[in-house]
Amino acid sequence: MNVVQFLLQSARRLPGRPAIAVGEKVVHSYGSLALRVSRLASGLTSKFNLQAGDRVAFAMKNCPQYWELLFACWHAGLAAVPMNAKLHAKEFEYIVGDSGAKACFFDSKEFEDLAGEAQAPAETKPGDLAWLFYTSGTTGVPKGAMLTHRNLLFATQAYFADIDKLGPGDAILHPAPLSHGSGLYGLPHFAAGAVNVIPESGGFDAEEIFGLLERWPNASFFAAPTMIVRLLASPAALTPQTLKTVTYGGAPMYVADALRAIDLFGPRLYQLYGQGESPMTITGLPQEFHKNRIKLESCGYARTGVEVKVLESGEIVTRSDCVMAGYWNNPEATASALAGGWLRTGDIGRLDEQGFLTILDRSKDMIISGGSNIYPREIEEVLLRHPAVAECSVVGRAHPEWGEEVVAFVVLKENFSTQKEELDSLCLANIARFKRPKDYRFVAALPKNNYGKVLKTELRKRL
Repeated sequence: MNVVQFLLQSARRLPGRPAIAVGEKVVHSYGSLALRVSRLASGLTSKFNLQAGDRVAFAMKNCPQYWELLFACWHAGLAAVPMNAKLHAKEFEYIVGDSGAKACFFDSKEFEDLAGEAQAPAETKPGDLAWLFYTSGTTGVPKGAMLTHRNLLFATQAYFADIDKLGPGDAILHPAPLSHGSGLYGLPHFAAGAVNVIPESGGFDAEEIFGLLERWPNASFFAAPTMIVRLLASPAALTPQTLKTVTYGGAPMYVADALRAIDLFGPRLYQLYGQGESPMTITGLPQEFHKNRIKLESCGYARTGVEVKVLESGEIVTRSDCVMAGYWNNPEATASALAGGWLRTGDIGRLDEQGFLTILDRSKDMIISGGSNIYPREIEEVLLRHPAVAECSVVGRAHPEWGEEVVAFVVLKENFSTQKEELDSLCLANIARFKRPKDYRFVAALPKNNYGKVLKTELRKRL
């Protein structure tokens, strides 16, 4: 199945229903969007001489034209290469060159006159490339995860099975980049005939989000944990009465923050664990388990149709029809990542007897001191209990005797203060002495990538 059928089938059933809105204004019905996509597909193939399987790269802020171009690529049998609009020019250059893109768009105005005559959707096979997803590249150059039509179909069906049942009366807000998780979760909403709402700001603004939740009933949205923390801190924060679901993931959500989010949003949070190589779909913690503090420390259990296990080394591995076909033009990395038919996530975790998965840390972030394994997240969870601590990140620093020692970078809340001794006492009261930080660095902010993930490689460089 070609995933453009998510759009086309909804257009046949519900041509007059709103498909895309910007702020409070509808800009596309399902009928008008389907026609625009068909005409753009014709223009792409005729004016650029593109053939089935060719790659089309684009980097745009969240806007209606993003969806037009994405669906037009699939309608024409092409592979989309969405890029985060916040990347550096050198990163764009690398991705466009590595993907071998035959066409590239950086502004929606570049294809205003591209439309040709409407055409029939291309026939594709389930294993054909649909989305070439480039990893964030925090540990080296980005790699292109090859996501097929089968992968996207599986992720969409898993949304319906595990997170929400959707219908034409529902909506999804897109404050997070469409080139990442928010775009992937737009697909089930198109398949159900719901409306995709893009904030007028084109991105994340807490006050705007709360306003849109009032305007669009039964709305959901995907957010990185850092975005939820900003929502909680907003003066506009209120409990939206018609909110459907907040799905969060992409980085660890600390328990203290999750509890505050539950207080504000109620039993509407769904935690997901996934990677670009298995997009948004490895494990999930459903809404009802957010009432259980012990379960809240986990990232849930395997999604429908997904297998998860932990190797003797502690590494989490998974397999399902959501796992990528491999890395683009990188057979060595593919063989390593998919060894034995399982995707090696690079994360360290443990499974309890009920199948709930707890992520301890990234394997590369684990600290080994005096022969003992120390997981930074465990220490970070403790430090965040202090009322003055807004954010923190723990890394290892080379030590001549112990191999590594623990260092904590700490961001304090505005108008709050604390001393190293207070933080030390908090750690000693909650974790083993050998795990406590040997040094605390108070900083104004933590370095992060465009998806909100803390760049621990940058913190290590500072040491």
